[in-house]
Amino acid sequence: MNLGRIGIKIWDLQFDARDELYLMIDKHYKPMPKDANGKTNPQAHGLADNDIDALRHSYVSAVYVIEYNEGTSELLGRLREYFTMTPNEFRSLNMDLWNNSAGRTYGKKFKRGEELFFALLKALKGGELIITPSDPRKYKGPKAIKRLPKSFVIKVKESKTGANIEFFDVRNKRMMNKNEFIEAIREGKYPGYAVRKHHSGEFPYSTRDRFSFNNLG
Repeated sequence: MNLGRIGIKIWDLQFDARDELYLMIDKHYKPMPKDANGKTNPQAHGLADNDIDALRHSYVSAVYVIEYNEGTSELLGRLREYFTMTPNEFRSLNMDLWNNSAGRTYGKKFKRGEELFFALLKALKGGELIITPSDPRKYKGPKAIKRLPKSFVIKVKESKTGANIEFFDVRNKRMMNKNEFIEAIREGKYPGYAVRKHHSGEFPYSTRDRFSFNNLG
């Protein structure tokens, strides 16, 4: 099943990628905790701030690169941390952002599935990934997102010519194509966004400039 096709929610891709990773970990690396039905339990204790956590972050980020692009993977990775981290988890955040970054590098080199998994497992054993929040290495990429505007839409896919064609409403977790987004803007559903005319057509853009992570400027 091609999880990158239209119809699969972009936000849910992280869970699909996580589940396929856990199956490969259980088969090729170490036994995973199971639920009453014998399936890997993603909510089980002991899957955070360790080697499994490092593989999960790197694998999921790599899958987003493969299915969308590096920029989308990077931004959605930071957004996931925004929605899940608490203020006192700075070291865990550093670990996650580090491993997300490593995953994006591997997502540009390997195919999704066991090829990617074994490459990341090698990276893990070679010390490329951070497996504990106490690791002194510091992630030096884009900073964590601390707040979001009330309406926040990002572009997640471009055409071959570089035009923005697919968009994601972060708060409502809604995918839109260009025409749907333009229509919603004109209906007043997305304050802070407008439509710009170009010789090749009309395109939505953000009228804000204070959010450094905005990719629709």
